[in-house]
Amino acid sequence: MNKYDIVIIGGGTAGCAAAYTAGILGFRTLLIEKNIHLGGSITSGLVVPAMNTGENKINTEFFDVLSDELSAIGGQVTYQGNKGWYNPELTKVVLDKLMDKASVDVLLNTSISNVLVDNNRIKELSTHNEILSTYNYQIQNINKLLSEPIETRYVIDATGNCEVANICGCEFLDESNSQQPQSLRFIMGGVNINLFSKWLLNIDTDRNVTTVEHIDGSIHLSTAYTWDNNKKWALKPLFEKAVKDKVLEDSDRNYFQIFTIPGMNDSIAFNCPRIPNIVNLEDTYELSKAIIEARKTIYRLSNFCRLYFPGFKNAYISNIADSLGIRVSRRIKGKYVYTIDDLRKGKKFKNPVLISNYPIDIHSANKDKSTLESNGEYQLPVESLISKDINNLFVAGRCISADFMSQSALRVQPNCFSMGEGIVKYIKTLES
Repeated sequence: MNKYDIVIIGGGTAGCAAAYTAGILGFRTLLIEKNIHLGGSITSGLVVPAMNTGENKINTEFFDVLSDELSAIGGQVTYQGNKGWYNPELTKVVLDKLMDKASVDVLLNTSISNVLVDNNRIKELSTHNEILSTYNYQIQNINKLLSEPIETRYVIDATGNCEVANICGCEFLDESNSQQPQSLRFIMGGVNINLFSKWLLNIDTDRNVTTVEHIDGSIHLSTAYTWDNNKKWALKPLFEKAVKDKVLEDSDRNYFQIFTIPGMNDSIAFNCPRIPNIVNLEDTYELSKAIIEARKTIYRLSNFCRLYFPGFKNAYISNIADSLGIRVSRRIKGKYVYTIDDLRKGKKFKNPVLISNYPIDIHSANKDKSTLESNGEYQLPVESLISKDINNLFVAGRCISADFMSQSALRVQPNCFSMGEGIVKYIKTLES
């Protein structure tokens, strides 16, 4: 029998923070990831940068270590006061290093096939995979690890969609009509950033939308446009002309946001396209069709940039995300259901796992229906990360026990880092 103190399923932002923290605190830790690399939304989804979530954050040790390690190899910058600007490819390398440093065993390309629950506690997990990568684990033990069940005292479901909780038959929050559109991000290389940045600063004087900074000899920038009418967007005439010229379809312009990437001095990351129709993530046919349509939109947007943006003449699509950017999905019913009233009132809790001021951020596929509502600081209690049905099952990431509106503020990457780290520190107190 393979025995661990803590098993984390899902090697994304929350899962990596939990695994690293558990290893550093001396727990025998196993991290299981379905893909062949760690990093989740950062590496598979190309979701960069990590958004700024305030000045009084807690449980940020992993975020700080990750930022420092990436900075040391040219994969991080601090831009507009936010140090969460990461290089997705180098993040894969650094996360490998951090798991090794923390003596975490890692199984890649591996999924959970079965869970044994006894007396409202997870006792064992079974896995299946095609290929295997491990850290801190001898080759002769690989077959044993795969063939035998894994015994553990605590489980953290960081899959993003409560996959382990679903196998266990846990209760979920019933908000099936409360959804947000998904995105499929991409990167274009071969961009003349110097030329583009000068043009961009000239065409858009709104520094709440468009910014450019010179950092350590490189140019970093950010800009955006949506088809909503609540703001005067400098790029609006170009998008409208592109639709008229049949370069873009009207729905292609519903959301457009771009950023530079540390260590990739000729590349631009796109936070788009936003898939116009809500996709049922449990329907494989619907999901597949949406991804295919999104790639068609990516091709149209790349042509648009080459035709209408100075500096993009020789640009090309260099990377399309391996996974959708999913803002909300299945959420567990925990020991405490966090609400939008808790967030707006800044309710205090005995055992908070995070402190944040990130706004309520609800994307809509319809014009003038999106929400971006700023509030003061708020806390999230650890009880919203604990299953009410399984005593040793925790969840971290977008699948937490929170209502639809509050979850839209809680789901961002720095908050997920804090969730993963905070859970493990809470477990440490249980062990004291």
